[in-house]
Amino acid sequence: MKDCIAERRLLFSLKDGHERKELIIRIGAPYLVEEGTVNFPVGEGTAGCSVDFDGLPAENLEDVYGADLLQALQLAADVEPTLERLSKKYDFYFPTGEPYFDPEDNS
Repeated sequence: MKDCIAERRLLFSLKDGHERKELIIRIGAPYLVEEGTVNFPVGEGTAGCSVDFDGLPAENLEDVYGADLLQALQLAADVEPTLERLSKKYDFYFPTGEPYFDPEDNS
């Protein structure tokens, strides 16, 4: 990813699996979107931001868009909903080995 401005390193395994692999979540620098490069109307200041989940097989994320550079960055940095969705298939851990999500949380 070009212009990575933030990253989070985690470990993951298939649900109830034993082999843990590295996952690097990278957030790219927000950028202004030009008319015609996306399939929606673009207003002045519309921005995008890329998110990369490097390490997860076949997990392709599209860029996130916002009304301005700050909103695009804010939406891209909110990776929790994506990780929660993926937690149906994978278990996530901090590099220390602790579970990323509280095992007692049944939400």
